[in-house]
Amino acid sequence: MRLNIYVVIVTYNPKKWIDVCFNSLRNSTISIKTIVIDNASTDGSSEIIKEHFPEIDFIQSNENLGFGKANNIGIKKAYDNNADYVFLLNQDAWINNNSIEELVKMAESSQTYGVLSPIHLNGKGSALDYNFSKYIIPPKCMNIYSDIYLNKTEKTIYDVNFINAAAWLISRKCIELVGGFSPSFFHYGEDDNYCERVLFHNLKIGVYPNSEIYHDREQKVNNTYFSDEKLFYKRNIVFKFSNPFSKRTKFSFYKSEFKSIYIALACLDFKGFRKRIDCVSVLKTIDFSTINKNKEISKKAGKSFL
Repeated sequence: MRLNIYVVIVTYNPKKWIDVCFNSLRNSTISIKTIVIDNASTDGSSEIIKEHFPEIDFIQSNENLGFGKANNIGIKKAYDNNADYVFLLNQDAWINNNSIEELVKMAESSQTYGVLSPIHLNGKGSALDYNFSKYIIPPKCMNIYSDIYLNKTEKTIYDVNFINAAAWLISRKCIELVGGFSPSFFHYGEDDNYCERVLFHNLKIGVYPNSEIYHDREQKVNNTYFSDEKLFYKRNIVFKFSNPFSKRTKFSFYKSEFKSIYIALACLDFKGFRKRIDCVSVLKTIDFSTINKNKEISKKAGKSFL
């Protein structure tokens, strides 16, 4: 039986990577269809993609929907078109000819996995992508480093609790149980939450070393989503509160911060005091009710958020 495989890519000013990314998909050894959702790019890339890659199903958004919401559009369209697998790929990443085929072969023989990831190399192919390398350290991914060194990885999937969504093969079963990304996240944190939900619904997440992709992100400029302390703190709270395994309440976060405030005052730590006060101010901006509603939806089996 021929499998129906879709690649979904969310783009935002991807001009630098258009040729290498989309030409790599053209050379895939397994038949694929590609959906691109563009988040209101301003670099002329939309016209380039439509002109030079007419085989792509191109969806233009008039606003930046964020990573999760835009991906959900592509995932839903692929699912409605009877996709057996959806391969999410970052705009700044590209594949080897057999990358997707190797993942699909393993997914077909190991159907307890909701998400399978290839190995992520850097853009030069000279080393592991640095962030990816941190997700597969021994405490998080048993034996993969030693097996790669000893050349013992053939036909082996390595279990992980999290892998970033730069290159995910998602099974149809996973979409039917877990659904799409939670709308509680605009950008960053959505893949962490999705992995928690995959595990909550008793599916597994794995890395397959015989498949590789390249992720070109070494030279990126300062990212406000990580450099802005308030944004970082807010996303961390939303992530913790969205965890389907967690029983933490809104008031537990306030309680923790007020405790830290009292400790800072007792220690005459005025810098720490001001920081904790800022955190309380951030907590007041979080819509805990909506986030809790999304969490409860995500705990039910079904095509959530699609």
